[in-house]
Amino acid sequence: MAVIEGIQAIHEEMKSWRHQIHQHPETAFEEIATGDLVAELLESFGITIDRGLGRTGVVGILEGQEPASGKIGLRADMDALNLQELNDFSHKSQCDGKMHACGHDGHTTMLLGAAKYLAATKNFKGTVYFIFQPAEENEGGAHEMIKDGLFDKFDVDAVYGMHNWPSYKEGVFCVKGGALMAANDRFEIVITGKGGHAAMPHLAVDSIAVATQVVQALQHIASRQTSPMHSVVVSITQIHAGDAWNVLPEECVIRGSIRSLDPEVQKKTWKSIEQISAKTAEAYGASSSCKIHSGYPVTINDKTAASKALIAAQKVVGDDNVVTDFESTMGSEDFSFMLQAKPGAYVFLGNAGEHTGPDGSPCMLHNPYYDFNDQILPIGASYFVTLIEQELPL
Repeated sequence: MAVIEGIQAIHEEMKSWRHQIHQHPETAFEEIATGDLVAELLESFGITIDRGLGRTGVVGILEGQEPASGKIGLRADMDALNLQELNDFSHKSQCDGKMHACGHDGHTTMLLGAAKYLAATKNFKGTVYFIFQPAEENEGGAHEMIKDGLFDKFDVDAVYGMHNWPSYKEGVFCVKGGALMAANDRFEIVITGKGGHAAMPHLAVDSIAVATQVVQALQHIASRQTSPMHSVVVSITQIHAGDAWNVLPEECVIRGSIRSLDPEVQKKTWKSIEQISAKTAEAYGASSSCKIHSGYPVTINDKTAASKALIAAQKVVGDDNVVTDFESTMGSEDFSFMLQAKPGAYVFLGNAGEHTGPDGSPCMLHNPYYDFNDQILPIGASYFVTLIEQELPL
């Protein structure tokens, strides 16, 4: 493993940054203190900063030793989750109901470490933009930064990001081109029947009974309407109806999530949900309305950019610690918006370490016992630096 010596030398400092961020988690568009810390550190490294894109976003601008046209963006997310931390270590969350359960504290720290090293060495030509993004969790902070002019103001040639992955052992990179993470859409179906007395269902149209048929029918989208060579998940996550023991409610609301890895499958699934809910309701004498809310698009790595990311990862951890044949995940990521705007690549970095949950296994993301593995901080920072020195060489 070829972790950069100068980055290894600041490992303890990086840990202190990470623990400070972890202790003070801030959720979507509330990353004021986190943004202040990031900006303060960047300025202390001698890096010019820009603030306010996406409300609480921070961008660091660093010129290399020589001027050149090459421009690369490196992105990290800063936000935490609305989740009560159940860990009991010294750097646990001090904010009730909020915690860094996805490792964004580690992502931010790795990029800060890379920024400090690159600012000191400037062993590249061209420009690097360090993009610290708010609101990755559910609120689309990447989209907001782009909408505010991120790539108009900082016209990068390519953009790269990284996410820790507890399913892989410490220091293993997962890199590939094409679809990496799923699109995430939401839907709401309102079944309207005819309200009535629970003792006389024949005089009503039971919206709950109809809704259960709709729920069952929606399962056929994945099993019978989608090619086995493609992937889609349609999950029902909420059913709401009624507030009395003896009343058949007029309406029943069904809500759920759609995950897909192919834009065509995504569109076909939307249409199927609308048709199935409408026709099933009609068959039972009810009516249906359906709203689909488009969320994060598929995270699709540019193949050329992914090959460059692969080479950089191999330089840092060696060929044996880089995986290229792995399953895409049905989790979603708003870095996908950046990859729609610019070529680039998103990689996973194995996070499994000594910290485990109550059952002794590594905690997956969004778990109240999760914690970022500090041992991979120099690895991630070294990857970012290696990528810059490789793609913007002197």
